Amino acid sequence: MRMIKDIGEFVNVLTPEKVNKNLIERFKKRRKESKLSQKKLAELSGVSYGSIRRFESTGEISLKSLLYLAYKINCLQDFEELFKYEIILKIKE
Repeated sequence: MRMIKDIGEFVNVLTPEKVNKNLIERFKKRRKESKLSQKKLAELSGVSYGSIRRFESTGEISLKSLLYLAYKINCLQDFEELFKYEIILKIKE
């Protein structure tokens, strides 16, 4: 019997696992568009090759390292959108 790890596998809903998977895919795409290998990006960013490999396979990375990687692939501005919008808790607002 298979255990369900992510309801997003069955229902079209955002989950942390789905967002993580999508983030990894977009990052790999941008890195490759920049014509950077994992090793070259490690040299340029100061983030270890092992950290980049782990991020691309599991999604695990420190925020600081992710910011350095985003900077080197010209995507740092994407982080300016996080938590930017006010959350509306009541319809009257």
